[in-house]
Amino acid sequence: MSRPRKWRIVCDIPSINCFGPRHNDPSIPPLSMSIEEYECIRLIDLEKLTQEEAAQRMQVARTTVQRIYELARWKLAKSLVEGCMLNIEGGDYELCDGQQLLKHCGFCHRKGHGHSSR
Repeated sequence: MSRPRKWRIVCDIPSINCFGPRHNDPSIPPLSMSIEEYECIRLIDLEKLTQEEAAQRMQVARTTVQRIYELARWKLAKSLVEGCMLNIEGGDYELCDGQQLLKHCGFCHRKGHGHSSR
């Protein structure tokens, strides 16, 4: 029997969840990126956190973040190089409600800190 997946804490879901070329080729299948993959990209590449810091924010092991991040970067590269549509949806995540005092969530978008696009 497999172990149940641990929910990953994310601070925000993307307001834009579909990216791709202007003239989409329907013969190229779209890619799907999970919300936690998006969160890894946001934390590591945008906020410039280390994988360890991102893991603390998401309340998972660093090796889990490393695996999620590697898959997310592959999907971004495939989308850019091959012109695939990239949809951000689903996953195993729990949205930070902004009220809970997470140990490492000092820059949570939902608390009004950090870089918010809203």
